[in-house]
Amino acid sequence: MKKETLVPQTLGPPVAPYSHGVRVGNMVFTAGTGPFGADGKLIEGDIKAQTRQVLENLKDILAAGGASLRDITQATIYITSFDDYPGMNEAYREYFPTDPPPRATVQVAGLWGGMLVEIMAVAVIPE
Repeated sequence: MKKETLVPQTLGPPVAPYSHGVRVGNMVFTAGTGPFGADGKLIEGDIKAQTRQVLENLKDILAAGGASLRDITQATIYITSFDDYPGMNEAYREYFPTDPPPRATVQVAGLWGGMLVEIMAVAVIPE
């Protein structure tokens, strides 16, 4: 199967040597995605605002590969403090009000550029 690198036009270029996502067959894999605007700058705001921005960015990456948030089959969420867990969940629930995908949430010592949250996902496009 051919690997297609995804280049969503709404996101700035990656800040390091990686791709925002790739599609292989009917699967889409995203990089860890942060709360950056189209200008490449970290958006201001609390964990809810940052989680919403991350999910909007994921929507764009997935769309570039022909997928959507509802096609996510696995997500991994990294947060810098479990004190932010309730707020992250509140914003996450807005995007997945029913049948949310399986996920793991991990507290980390820090994230690049002052991010409070980062999410990576795997999606399977229905045939």
